[in-house]
This record gives sequence, structure tokens and C-alpha cells, in this order.
Amino acid sequence: MTNKKEYNKRHGFPAGESHSKPELAKISKVKKSIIDDVYDRGIGAYKTNPASVRVKGTFKKDSKAPMSKKLSKEQWAMARVYSFLNKFEGPKKLNHDTDLAKKI
Repeated sequence: MTNKKEYNKRHGFPAGESHSKPELAKISKVKKSIIDDVYDRGIGAYKTNPASVRVKGTFKKDSKAPMSKKLSKEQWAMARVYSFLNKFEGPKKLNHDTDLAKKI
């Protein structure tokens, strides 16, 4: 299950529904500035570690896949935001952006 689907399920939204960063801030009650920081770090991670970026559709890692077959930097950054919110709100341990979580 993708992070977006998990988030939507927990909040009662249709599985494929997308949310803007301001909407996510309102729903989760996490400051938009923190969500923006998580997003920006996602963009940075995309640029510095392209081998970790998942393939579109399958969401599996394939370091040999061309970047045209992988998620865009914006998709990758939003996936990081959804992951952050899922782990912050849910039972899973937050393993990235822990410094930002401390500001909440």
C-alpha cells in the first residue's frame, strides 16, 4: 500500500485522492512550514540519491531503470510528506525528518 493510500484510509478519503500541502496541514494539524520542509528534503533526496527513487506504477526500487520511468521529484517529495505524516500520526516509527517531528 502506498503512503498516500494509507493516509487516505486512515482519514476516510478515497484511496486515490490527492491533497495539497495546505490541505494536509489542515487535516493533520501539522504546520505547513514543517510540511514544506519535509517536501523540500524530498526534492533534495531525489536529486542526491536517484537510485532510491521508485518506478512509476510498481513503486518498486530499480536502480537501473531510467529516470523517465521513475516518479518525478514532486511525486517523490509528496510521497515523503505522506510517509512523514503516516509515521507521525500512526504506530510506525519515524525514521526520517525526526528533527522536524520534534517541532510539532
